[in-house]
Amino acid sequence: MHLDVQALRDFYYRSALGRAAQKIVRAEVLRSWSAQDVQGQTVVGYGFAAPLLRPYLKQARRVSALMPAPQGVMPWPAGLPNVSVLCEETLWPLETGHVDRLILMHGLETSERPSDLLDEAYRVLGPGGKALFVLPNRSGLWARADWTPFGYGRPYSLGQLESQLKKHDFIPERAVSVLYQPPSGRRFWMKTGPLWEKLGRMVPVAAGGVMIVEAAKRYPPTRAGLGEQKRVSNPLGVLAPKPGKAVGSV
Repeated sequence: MHLDVQALRDFYYRSALGRAAQKIVRAEVLRSWSAQDVQGQTVVGYGFAAPLLRPYLKQARRVSALMPAPQGVMPWPAGLPNVSVLCEETLWPLETGHVDRLILMHGLETSERPSDLLDEAYRVLGPGGKALFVLPNRSGLWARADWTPFGYGRPYSLGQLESQLKKHDFIPERAVSVLYQPPSGRRFWMKTGPLWEKLGRMVPVAAGGVMIVEAAKRYPPTRAGLGEQKRVSNPLGVLAPKPGKAVGSV
């Protein structure tokens, strides 16, 4: 079950709780991959990863924000040339093996075809490519907060996610947990948020509201045929304009 892109935009850019969550998650992503780490590389986000991609716009060779059709798309980034793309969940308009870094947020847990989605993520990554999976923690408070985007879809435990990644030829390398503060916009919880995050570093990963798992692409794959699939000449598939029909703007 995907949230509408407008609801996601309003949470991350127009609510105090969403802006705080964006800041915390993005800071942790940058600890894994600094802007200098991606210099000259292709960085792609899937789902609603746009809030995490902005630091890479200047250094990366190319940045793309893929947004699944059931969710909808919005132009991004504001004030700059658009790099967001509407796509099918398991048919991305990207060539095989051309992505260096991939970030998935609000994509895997809301997909009705998570296995196919992971295969597609594997396909687009090049040898040595890495992915960050940002997902609600099954045992955390945020997975129960349906007034936030992390309260939708199927949350994972760390063990469940790592097992799923290994089945699709990803090698989990690092896992961290963030969003230890309660998912509340009340003044007390917002003001004490930095303290909760600091204290959260002292407890196991399972305690945080959101987990971030970094995984590398295993190459060659252990599954026959995985990664060998090539996209047809028209990578947009059924989303491509049909001759003779008007195409509306996004």
